[in-house]
Amino acid sequence: MTKKEVVLSGMLAFIPIAIAANRLNLNPVLVFVASGLAIIPLAAWIANSTEGIAEVVGPTLGGLLNSTFGNATELIVSIVALRAGLVEVVKASITGTIIANLLLALGLATLLGGIRYKEQSFQPTVARINASSLNLAVVILLTPAAIHFTSSGLKESTLTNFSIALSVLLLLFYALMLLFSMKTHSHIYRIGDAEIEHVVESSAGRSLLWRQVGILLVCTIALVFVSEILVSSLEKAISTLGLTDLFTGVILIPIFGGAVEYITAATFAMKNKMDLAVAVAMGSSLQIAMFVAPILVLMGRVLGQPMDLEFNAFELLAVAIAVLITNSISNDGKSNWLEGAMLLVTYAAVGTAFYFHP
Repeated sequence: MTKKEVVLSGMLAFIPIAIAANRLNLNPVLVFVASGLAIIPLAAWIANSTEGIAEVVGPTLGGLLNSTFGNATELIVSIVALRAGLVEVVKASITGTIIANLLLALGLATLLGGIRYKEQSFQPTVARINASSLNLAVVILLTPAAIHFTSSGLKESTLTNFSIALSVLLLLFYALMLLFSMKTHSHIYRIGDAEIEHVVESSAGRSLLWRQVGILLVCTIALVFVSEILVSSLEKAISTLGLTDLFTGVILIPIFGGAVEYITAATFAMKNKMDLAVAVAMGSSLQIAMFVAPILVLMGRVLGQPMDLEFNAFELLAVAIAVLITNSISNDGKSNWLEGAMLLVTYAAVGTAFYFHP
């Protein structure tokens, strides 16, 4: 086992710790932190089992599986929070995850990779496609707030219905992206696919399908259970720490849910596989915007917790900043450590602003 696998396996101990702390009604901050840390190894096991299944079922179905379940952790935690009525926290976690993937994950990967290698390169064509798709996501996320800002006496149901229409459009475009990357223009992504297969084969080998499906089901059930504990302790923990729902949703929850992706992106970069690091960071942000967010809007209608895509102005500004600076450094297909530092400083500034935001 690698050091990473040993650490993640050891972190499974936080599952019984979180359960015990919750049953004993201990400090809500302790329950919140323990359940948040318990999510990290579960997310890693879900990601590994999904990759294992993808190896067995083949590249096409496997690619679809990876694309669909790439952000399963964030989706499950958000659905549990949505069912509990924490709509604003869920919305904040959507923007927060996009920001964290683009600034924190990509920044960390670019910095660490740039320290080891003077300059790294990745496919500019894929980066440009991802950048354009992120621009589309920003435009779509801006429109509900723009309608609200330019209208008077707007009914809440109007924004909800408009958000449902936008969600359908986002899911349609997400399906087109999958068709583009897996079928009509799969040759553009072939280098990344080959490297992923090499990494998987060298570290884990080819696993039996039933074993990976079993791991996926067990970890998903455990994740739902731990997410329930996290969400139940959330409001009390926020109150105890004196934090706002906005800061918790934008900064804290994405760190717990996306820690595995941050580590994965950094690991790829340090192995001089910057193509994969960029794909993990930017691809995850696209999945959140194009797949997770619209699914949550539709689930909100089903669960009786109406959720729209109207975000507050500061969240939208932060997302726009993250997309703008990420696109500006990825256009040339090259990266260095200073660009990584630039992304991390931007994330630190944005995170501090959310901390002080009333």
